[in-house]
Amino acid sequence: MARTRSVALIGVTGRPVEVEADVGNGLAGIHLIGLPDAALSEARERVRSAMVNSHYPWPDARITVSLFPASLPKRGSQFDLAIAVAILGAAGVVPAERVAEPFFLGELGLDGRLRPVRGVLPSILGAAKQGDVMVVVPSANSQEAALVPDVKVVPIADLRQLVEWLRRGDEPPEPAFQPFSEPSHQITRPAVDLSDVVGQPVARRALEVCAAGGHNLWMLGPPGTGKTLLAERLPTLLPDLELDHALEVTAIHSVAGVLPPSSPMLSRPPFVGPHHTATAAAIVGGGSTVVRPGAVSLAHRGVLFMDEAPEFPRHVLDSLRQPLESGYVTVSRAAGSITFPARFMLVLAANPCPCAQADDQGDTCRCTPTIRRRYLGKLSGPLMDRIDMKVTVARSSRRELMADRQFVEPSRTVAERVLVARDRAAKRLADTPWRTNAEIPSPVLHANYRPSDAAMKPMTSCLDSGALSARGLDRVVRVAWTLADLAGKDRPTEDETSAALSFWLGVTM
Repeated sequence: MARTRSVALIGVTGRPVEVEADVGNGLAGIHLIGLPDAALSEARERVRSAMVNSHYPWPDARITVSLFPASLPKRGSQFDLAIAVAILGAAGVVPAERVAEPFFLGELGLDGRLRPVRGVLPSILGAAKQGDVMVVVPSANSQEAALVPDVKVVPIADLRQLVEWLRRGDEPPEPAFQPFSEPSHQITRPAVDLSDVVGQPVARRALEVCAAGGHNLWMLGPPGTGKTLLAERLPTLLPDLELDHALEVTAIHSVAGVLPPSSPMLSRPPFVGPHHTATAAAIVGGGSTVVRPGAVSLAHRGVLFMDEAPEFPRHVLDSLRQPLESGYVTVSRAAGSITFPARFMLVLAANPCPCAQADDQGDTCRCTPTIRRRYLGKLSGPLMDRIDMKVTVARSSRRELMADRQFVEPSRTVAERVLVARDRAAKRLADTPWRTNAEIPSPVLHANYRPSDAAMKPMTSCLDSGALSARGLDRVVRVAWTLADLAGKDRPTEDETSAALSFWLGVTM
């Protein structure tokens, strides 16, 4: 009998699993127990072929492989290597005591090669909770595995190389790269730039405020006015991800299988723009057997852009309401519930009507007021109540375009102001679990960060008239704090609260 360890992925959380193999008397065969799925059940054939083709004897006996805890569902092919090592240890091919402590992750090819698997980073993060550990991974996953600090990573190319190392008992092979270090907050010039968008000074200002405070944005206007250009340039105003946030984002993309192999650590905020034909499962996450993160989780700590928002089905848009409030999304299936992080900035863009004609070209627009109301009515009131800033993007004349060219600023300049404002907010929230103004919950907002009565006056009048909801009041106060941070003020004044209110109401000041 031999025992080793592996990791099971539950959402983006790694759970250690003990793999036991017993080679004993009985009818020859291999039996796998411990709630395996179909892919894991097929590991029996992959492991047998890999061992035989690597010129190691397959035990002519009854082999029982147990995965503990037995009540934990186990999915995927990342257990192949651990099962093979446990069988090799039980058969006496490798010393059983050498395989007891390390974690083994990887899928075996029929010829014994180790193939990369998804979710290596969150798996090793889960293994690292056990203390000072050693993790054996495929060579193709070694750079991603080395992102976790204080973990000894052993890159292995095939089963024969692993067995030879276990037999020798010497030092493991070293990764041929340097482990990742914490990114610095330096601002690099991206491929796209905010200076490309001219004629929309109010929208550019709204973009700066959203980047500084992590707020949501709604843009309404005819086609060709720059809504998509503005949304695509929002990530260029955001600072690099901090190390803990970068690990979160990288873990999600690793589980989804979309992590770039050339750059395993995602240090920049992601930008996700799903097509309007996307389903609710594609947006919030789902799957029949293996639950995968959706667009809201792939946009975690970044931007989720939904162009032509009224073209999305209404139930898909309403599915955004819960993650916008809580910062996470829970996907429930028959096998259980899985929670994914989903703290993102939502940017919605829409045309004023289905025919996409400008408001000032009513003579060519064939949409009746009823059609327009029905078109924009797909965006429900509760969803719009969660949007911090609303901007109307109108077409600009040639004179306005030429005049605005002298006022446009590059992304680097605006990003520097955003970084200063975020630093002010971070110092104010230093003793709290929040980093930006948009994350402050309502009770704490009114208890510790409520503006003065004079500054609250514009909002209380709208609250009394019914033009502003209680949730909308919280949104306005958060935006007012961001405007104060950009202005270098210690607290919001009536100027900031009035400007924040106008942004929430969609009124250009």
